[in-house]
Parts: sequence; structure tokens; C-alpha cells
Amino acid sequence: MLEHYFLIKHLHMTTAIISIAFFIVRAWWSVREVALLQQRWVRILPHVNDTLLLVLGVILTITLSMSPHQHPWLAAKLLGLVVYILLGTVAIKRGRTPLTRGVTAVAAIAVFFYIYGTAITKNPLFFLPS
Repeated sequence: MLEHYFLIKHLHMTTAIISIAFFIVRAWWSVREVALLQQRWVRILPHVNDTLLLVLGVILTITLSMSPHQHPWLAAKLLGLVVYILLGTVAIKRGRTPLTRGVTAVAAIAVFFYIYGTAITKNPLFFLPS
């Protein structure tokens, strides 16, 4: 499996980019109350991509024999993922007003970039001066 590390890593990164792109478009449509958000493909395709993203992440952690309790940055990414998902559901589905959906969408995007920064630097506090 290690011989496929770079392929898996780059697929993981690609699905992450697709994920945030889908999220931004869907969140914008949710705030603007665009009917396209109710299309079947719009409701399914992002979840297929996000499932692939998660599976690739799990494969990477297994391939590298990493666990969140041994790598604080990985634990931070996973915690960030939970927060991102919760905010995302409010931004796209559960927010009662366009303002609520917009604010939570911005918060979810900020959390996504926290996850990204943590992954790149391998430091959950990368944003603090050293």
C-alpha cells in the first residue's frame, strides 16, 4: 500500500478541493434560496465525493500507521471535520434564515481552512506566532 501513498495522498487532496468547491456553491445557493439546491445530483454528488475523501483519509492513516492520539495535528483535523460537518448542515439544510445559513457557511469555510492549515503544517496551532 505504501507504494501507492502519493497517488492516495493526491486523490485525497483533490477530493478535498472538490469538497470545498461543492460546499461553497451549495451554501451560496442555500443563502440565495436557489431551487437548484433541490436537484437530485446536487444532493448526492457532494456526499459521494466526501465519502471518497474520508475513505482516502482513513487509508492514508492506516498506510502510515498513524493514530489521532499519537499525532495531535491529526486529532485536530478530525475534530475540525466534525465541526465543519455540523456547521455545514446548518449552512445548507438546517439554518432557518438566509443570514443564519450565510454566517454558518462562512464559519464552516474558516474551519475547512483550519483543517487545511493543520494538514499542511502538521501543527494544530499553526496560526499562532512561534
